[in-house]
Amino acid sequence: MKIKKFLKGIVITIAAIIFALFALVWFGTYHPADVEPITATCPTSAPTLQAGQSLKIMTWNVQFMAGKNYTFWFDVPNNDGPDERPSPADITQTISEVARVIKDENPDIIMLEEVDNGAARTDYEDQLARLTKLLSADYVCSASAYYWKTLYVPHPRIHGKMGLMLVILSKYQIGAAERHQLALPPDSWLVQQLGIKRAMLEVHFPIQQGGEFVGIATHLDAFAQGSNTMELQVEQVNQLLANLTTENISFIIGGDFNLLPPDDAAFQRLPVAHQYYYNPQSEVKPLYNNYQAIPTMDEVLSAEYAKWFTYLPNDPAVPYADSTLDYFFVPRNITVGEHHVRQADTQKISDHFPLVAVILLP
Repeated sequence: MKIKKFLKGIVITIAAIIFALFALVWFGTYHPADVEPITATCPTSAPTLQAGQSLKIMTWNVQFMAGKNYTFWFDVPNNDGPDERPSPADITQTISEVARVIKDENPDIIMLEEVDNGAARTDYEDQLARLTKLLSADYVCSASAYYWKTLYVPHPRIHGKMGLMLVILSKYQIGAAERHQLALPPDSWLVQQLGIKRAMLEVHFPIQQGGEFVGIATHLDAFAQGSNTMELQVEQVNQLLANLTTENISFIIGGDFNLLPPDDAAFQRLPVAHQYYYNPQSEVKPLYNNYQAIPTMDEVLSAEYAKWFTYLPNDPAVPYADSTLDYFFVPRNITVGEHHVRQADTQKISDHFPLVAVILLP
């Protein structure tokens, strides 16, 4: 009887420990719905979009304002880069440089990826709040959505809290906003809870004459080799855009798609060690087929394809820009004007360059 009681006590203790660990992970991590509303910040005094007006839009992965003085542990193929976080001085310098470029380009709508909020690696700061203090007071409207929110990540190169956001800033009135969850890479339950949960941030802009325009910021997966995750995420993007098209709503989606252009040469140009990250046949092709792409296929296939590179690896073995990973996609009824990748003065700011485009609303 004593042995039975002893064994029963051990079982109960083990069960209690397992339950406590489960509760710790569950309540310390983020569990977004497939679609959930986002509260936008926008005063009623903000101007409203006008039908037929020109809009300048920028998308930029700002790499958590870390700058380019590092090779982070995840920046090299074997995940053993020497650095884990940027210095406070580099963060300050980088935020200042991001603000400089934004003020110089003066876009109407800004889409940012990899903006930290509450992350240990960037001293728990709200980077969006810090950035907006340096920008024009015209950016009165904003919406943001987390895609990594964890109280503690026990990874040996992290050991701390993580908070990572998609952000849309606007000079114009914002109505409803929503966060759309993207497919997760196949992995254990624990890894999925603690890891990044990629998303789309959808923002609706009312138009003065009636109707609305939709802006979507996104950042697709970067570490999904050996699975169909990228294909599933592109399908989700395509479905959202198809729904908007069916509803006759004009839109633009922009961000870091972590996918090469649908061109065999783009894959072949990569250093062999970096080809591991991509499929030779890019999963982004359906979006090129169904919508207007920025950059266009003609541009990424031209003799000047390098001017459309948006990615400059932190890998010391590849000290040059080597690929296009960032895009805009718009419907056929949108007129696309001047567009460019700002490369010349941004190579020390982030591992991605800003992509800028002017469009004309219907």
